[in-house]
Amino acid sequence: MSPYFPSPRPCGTPLSSFSVHLDYLEAGADIIITASYQATIQGFEAKGFSRGDSEALLRKSVEIACEARDVYYGRCKEGSPDGIDDGRVLKHRPILVAASVGSYGAYLADGSEYSGNYGDAITLETLKDFHRRRVQILAESGADLIAFETVPNKVEAQAYAELLEEEDIKIPAWFSFNSKDGINVVSGDSLLECASIAESCKNAVAVGINCTPPRFIHGLILSIKKVTTKPILIYPNSGESYDGDRKEWVQNTGISDQDFVSYVNKWCEIGAALVGGCCRTTPHTIRAIYKTLPKRSAALSSQ
Repeated sequence: MSPYFPSPRPCGTPLSSFSVHLDYLEAGADIIITASYQATIQGFEAKGFSRGDSEALLRKSVEIACEARDVYYGRCKEGSPDGIDDGRVLKHRPILVAASVGSYGAYLADGSEYSGNYGDAITLETLKDFHRRRVQILAESGADLIAFETVPNKVEAQAYAELLEEEDIKIPAWFSFNSKDGINVVSGDSLLECASIAESCKNAVAVGINCTPPRFIHGLILSIKKVTTKPILIYPNSGESYDGDRKEWVQNTGISDQDFVSYVNKWCEIGAALVGGCCRTTPHTIRAIYKTLPKRSAALSSQ
């Protein structure tokens, strides 16, 4: 098994995301996710940006991540022979840049990415039209793959799958859903049906769960295994609750990094191939995962 360590969605301005990417790489991440989760052409245009500038900002999110990877590789050449330098992981290894595509609900910024309830007016075609140009741009910007993240319902998963085929997207993608009950996706749609859409999508190289409390992950992995042969990726949040009305995370409702990491080996044992953290996890979380998984690899080798 060669697990990866996807980093949480970097937050902040494009300039700050460069240092965020580096922090995660130096914590041991093998995949960094662009700061484009909530970045949309429609959203930029609503703030007064031109279409051209809006598209350029999307491309910039990939360029920043790729630049961070290049700088990191440079630091690896200058680092210590054992790959550890002042607590930083400076080990040359394959690193992937995943272009993040957030849901329609993330664009609305009203918490509906955590409910999947867009109303009857939002159809499959509406969602395809909304995402189409963004997916095209990110796919052609130098990313290694597309990360469809926090997918809250079946119709949006179907929209992504159809877009990949209609636009003949050349790079692979992963589909990652979220759940608030440990059984279904947040809309109430069947996780099995949603994961089956990813399973049947030829561009999809992994399917899994993100931005979901760690306590639900074990059962969700077992459910996904029933319908997919693809690698299963898992990057939960810290377990904290999000208040959609106040647009903030509720303090003291999550778990510590130590408790988070205590789940990791079990997730891998039952089928997780890629493990990381989403909202409210930090580089400290990723570093703890990095330190935990080599122990598991050594144990497997000795069996």
